[in-house]
Amino acid sequence: MNDLPGRLLRLLSLLQSRREWSGRELAERLGVTDRTVRRDVERLRSLDYPVTGTTGTAGGYRLASGRNMPPLILDADEVVAVAAGLATVTGIEGIEDSAMSALAKLEQVLPARHRPQVAALGESSVAPHLDLPRIDAQLLASLASCCRDSEIIAFDYESRSGASSSRRVEPHQLVAVHGQWYLLAYDPERADWRTFRVDRISSVRPSRHHFTPRELPAPDALSYLEQSFATASYRHSVTLWVQLPADELRRNFYRWWLPGTVEADGVDSCVVRLTTESPELLIQYVAAVVALGAEFTMQAPEQTAALIRDVGLRLASGA
Repeated sequence: MNDLPGRLLRLLSLLQSRREWSGRELAERLGVTDRTVRRDVERLRSLDYPVTGTTGTAGGYRLASGRNMPPLILDADEVVAVAAGLATVTGIEGIEDSAMSALAKLEQVLPARHRPQVAALGESSVAPHLDLPRIDAQLLASLASCCRDSEIIAFDYESRSGASSSRRVEPHQLVAVHGQWYLLAYDPERADWRTFRVDRISSVRPSRHHFTPRELPAPDALSYLEQSFATASYRHSVTLWVQLPADELRRNFYRWWLPGTVEADGVDSCVVRLTTESPELLIQYVAAVVALGAEFTMQAPEQTAALIRDVGLRLASGA
């Protein structure tokens, strides 16, 4: 009985960490019997925590939505992680103005040894606004919840070309890359992994059907996304033969993702293939490679080559 308050807090923390738990899972995590779990659930209910339960093989316990929000239980490392996320929020409709206020509240409740970390994050400015699509916070939260709970979702999607389709996928993870949010998911109908830009997703419909997560064919979601982008073919492309070792060129871009591939072409040279939807963006990356100062040759479709020549002439005349 002496451990009852602490056990109730651990039980509440577990219920907050995912959508549903079986009684046996909770008993194993807490080191108690199934009967004790049932009693502790009743104690939480008596304190007005909306814990719902279902019986049967598919039954379990869930912390439902209530009129009042229960205290959110996070350990110190989780608070620091939340603070890091809040400090870098940008482009999400409806939450930018609240990010710094939330950071200040987190700083007040942290143990002293963790306050300098969160204070440093709070002092840093939120990333400057970029001309990027706005993302609805509720949409992002719904997708994140389905990723966490391994719940199949359906949604409407608009492709790069503007074509609309209805998709039903197994969501794996949300990833933010260069100001854009992407959903990485497995599409059973196409028997392959797919990447969806979140700003093109609408009408998300959770199915309440769960799936066993598949093994991602990459070390992590970000690596998979970068591989997908590198091998994709977009409207504007260019190939450069650069007199630099491939590893040396990559090191110059270790903080900046290149939209394409870099392959060794002998010991002291490499082939850089770049591809983007925007010609202006392509020219920026070409200029970044050329600015390294190594000898190079370039091949591009005439329209793209003309744009690059025009920019080069204007730079020369301005200098």
